[in-house]
Amino acid sequence: MPLILSSIRNKTGIIQFNNYEKRNALSSVMIKEIVDCLEDFKRKNLRVVIIRADKGSKVWSSGHDITELAAPGTDPLSYDNPLELLLRAVENFPAPVIAMVEGTVWGGACELAFTCDILIGAPNVTFAITPAKIGVPYNSNGILHFINMLGMSAVKEMFFTAQPVSAEKAEKLGLLNHMVPLEELETFTYGFADDIACNSPLAINVIKEQLNILGKAHPLSPAAFERITQLRKAVYESEDYKEGIKAFLERRKPDFKGKE
Repeated sequence: MPLILSSIRNKTGIIQFNNYEKRNALSSVMIKEIVDCLEDFKRKNLRVVIIRADKGSKVWSSGHDITELAAPGTDPLSYDNPLELLLRAVENFPAPVIAMVEGTVWGGACELAFTCDILIGAPNVTFAITPAKIGVPYNSNGILHFINMLGMSAVKEMFFTAQPVSAEKAEKLGLLNHMVPLEELETFTYGFADDIACNSPLAINVIKEQLNILGKAHPLSPAAFERITQLRKAVYESEDYKEGIKAFLERRKPDFKGKE
């Protein structure tokens, strides 16, 4: 069974998660299907893409498939990690990508939603960044992305507490472009995509790339980069990292010791 369903509506490509048994967890197989679909949509010169879950889903996506995280001692979110490849595919897609969100959004799925160009969500949506719950050191590119989206204070709160952010707060923080009643979500989002598709695809492609470049225009010294690498390595080589993954798989609360 495919882990995504794809379709085309007018000039808009639609990618729908189809991995209900694992709460739409972003496994490497599911990610490959999404990336391949984006490539197909690119070849077809579609002007908008919508990423969504099934209508009425309680979980948009539970995030990175924890069973596929790297073993202790290995960077769990390296440059060539499947999730990182997916985020770059969305970011580099030559047309706007819309996340149509309902239900809960967890961990790496938050970054997928935030990497999309536009977020449209229902009042029941929540976002939770959860690496601290399982002892995972988030990568620098992802953290910078969150800072650009939310600002430092909100990012610290989300990462430190790992508590869900409501749709109302997400809208105030600027995460949601539009909060729409659940029964109107699909109609509103499709109409929004149709409006975009009427505009110049070349101009939008150039503007999107400009925004991506300018949004990352933060200089970082070699020494700072090396320090960040050292900090993250201390976490993914720690006993806490082993305990976090073990506890998640055993469906219990982890007993973190805070030792490297």
